[in-house]
Amino acid sequence: MEYENKLVLAPMVRIGTLPFRLLAAEYGADITYGEEIIDHKLVKCDRRLNEKIGSIDFVEKGTGSVVFRTCDEEKDRVVFQMGTSDAVRALTAAQMVCKDVAAVDINMGCPKSFSVSGGMGAALLTKPDLIHDILTTLRRNMSIPVTCKIRLLKSSQDTVELARRIEKTGVSALAVHGRKVPDRPRDPAKWSEIADVVASLSIPVIANGDVFDYDDFQRIKVATGTSSVMVARGALWNASIFCPKGKLPWEDVKREYVRKSILWDNDIKSTKHTLKEMILHHSSLELPEGKAVIKSDSLVDLARLYGEEKSYDFFVKK
Repeated sequence: MEYENKLVLAPMVRIGTLPFRLLAAEYGADITYGEEIIDHKLVKCDRRLNEKIGSIDFVEKGTGSVVFRTCDEEKDRVVFQMGTSDAVRALTAAQMVCKDVAAVDINMGCPKSFSVSGGMGAALLTKPDLIHDILTTLRRNMSIPVTCKIRLLKSSQDTVELARRIEKTGVSALAVHGRKVPDRPRDPAKWSEIADVVASLSIPVIANGDVFDYDDFQRIKVATGTSSVMVARGALWNASIFCPKGKLPWEDVKREYVRKSILWDNDIKSTKHTLKEMILHHSSLELPEGKAVIKSDSLVDLARLYGEEKSYDFFVKK
C-alpha cells in the first residue's frame, strides 16, 4: 500500500460497506476505508467464505450477523478501520483480518458518544501513551501497514506534537480531519492547521475536510502541501466525485449503488441509511421516492423501486 498521491474514501459508519467501497473505487478512489468496526465486535466473529456471492465475511457468533464483508477485488486497497481502546484486543482483531485487507487504521477522531464513551475514537486524543501502546503493538506484530486518523487538537502546536509522537510509532501514514472535536460539519475545515502537520512530518499525511468537487482535491493539496486527500460527505452525496472528468448524475450513481447492494447482499438497514442520506442532500424524504425507501423492508423492495429486478433475479439464481 502506497499513500502518496492518492484519492481516498473516508470511513463512514453505516455507509462504508462493501458496495459503497466498490462504487467509489469504480469511479476512481485509490484507497477505500471501511466503516469503523469496534474490536469487541470483531473478536466475537468467525471468518467465512461466502461462496454464493464470492465474499469473505466476518460473522458474529450467535447472531449470524455480518460484521465486516470484503472480497478479493478490493484486497489491495481496502483499509480496515478499527475502534479500540486496548492494544492487546486491537492486535487480536487486526490479526483476524490482516490477510484480507491492505491495511489497518485506528480511529482516533470519531466524536460520537458510542465511540468516546468506550474510550475509543476522539477519546484517544487525550491519551498519547495509550495511542503509542496501541500503534507500536500493531506495528511490531503486523506485516501490513498500520495507520490512524485523528482530529485537530485545541491548538495547532498540540496537534503537531501528537502527530510527531504518532509518526515515531512507525505508522505508514496519518489522516487528519481538519476539524476539532466540538466542531460541527457545517464549521469550515481548518486546512491551514493540516498544513502545519504536513510540514512537520516525513510520513504521508492524508488531508480530510470540505472536499465536495473534484477541483477541491487540488485546492486542498495546494493549501496543505499534502499529496493525498480523503473525502467523506462529498463521496456520500455523489461517489463519482473521484472522476477526473466530473461527476455523473447522482440518480445514476444512486442506482448503481442499489445494484451493487443487491449483488453483494448488503444489509438492508445500511443500504436504506445510505440512500436516505443521498436523498436528503439532493431532494427530500417527504417526496414519493424518500417515502418508498423508508417503507422498504428488503433488498427486493429496493430492486422494484429502482428498476433493478434483473439484478435481484441474478443474485437469487447465484
